[in-house]
Amino acid sequence: LMVTGGSSHDYDSQKTILAEGISKRANIEWTIAHQGGKDRNKKIPLFLKKGWADGYDVVVHNQCFGGVVDVPYVESIASVHQAGVPAVMIHCTPHSYRNAKTDEWRKVVGVSSFSHEKHRALAVRNQAAKHPIMLAFPKEWKTPNGELYKIDKLWPGVTPLASAFGVDTQKDHVCVWTNTHEKMRVFGTTIGHHNETMRTEVYLDLVTRGLLWACKKLDEKGQPLDGYGGSRGK
Repeated sequence: LMVTGGSSHDYDSQKTILAEGISKRANIEWTIAHQGGKDRNKKIPLFLKKGWADGYDVVVHNQCFGGVVDVPYVESIASVHQAGVPAVMIHCTPHSYRNAKTDEWRKVVGVSSFSHEKHRALAVRNQAAKHPIMLAFPKEWKTPNGELYKIDKLWPGVTPLASAFGVDTQKDHVCVWTNTHEKMRVFGTTIGHHNETMRTEVYLDLVTRGLLWACKKLDEKGQPLDGYGGSRGK
């Protein structure tokens, strides 16, 4: 299940970039819920339904609803993943619900972030070269364009996988990570504001491995388990 929508991003294009790009790399059947239009304050219909994630192996969140402050609503979304549904958190998803007076969503995402630096290309450094998600990731990758999120806190269970130096803040910020706190198995990256970055082979390879890892379908060599590989190369 891919949940997408909200303000400030080209979700019309990105849902296709992600779905098609990941499907070339992994055997995935997609359901895409694109809701909320361009409204950052929207409580989308999907999340108001009981059992909205039932039957799905993983939920990919690529959304921007930073204006939503309804605490019971936010905590109900978080509870689905706290109960064990794997998740992939992309770019603005950590900024969604950032003004809500609860930390439950931030605990699920794995990071607390409330702002980002100016747009510029990022030098992303691999910090966990032996991790299955990062085995094939370059030692350093220069993104075509970028928007570095300032990470104020890492929550328990987070393993940083990559970071980038913030020119504005003059310090490193984690930009790729996993979160395995309690029942949660979450892959996250704040990279992905610009379509030209999201279309790169490096980015799509990374997110695919992160998704497979979240579902326990990635082996120790960073390859899909039998039956879970995509169409690329066939």
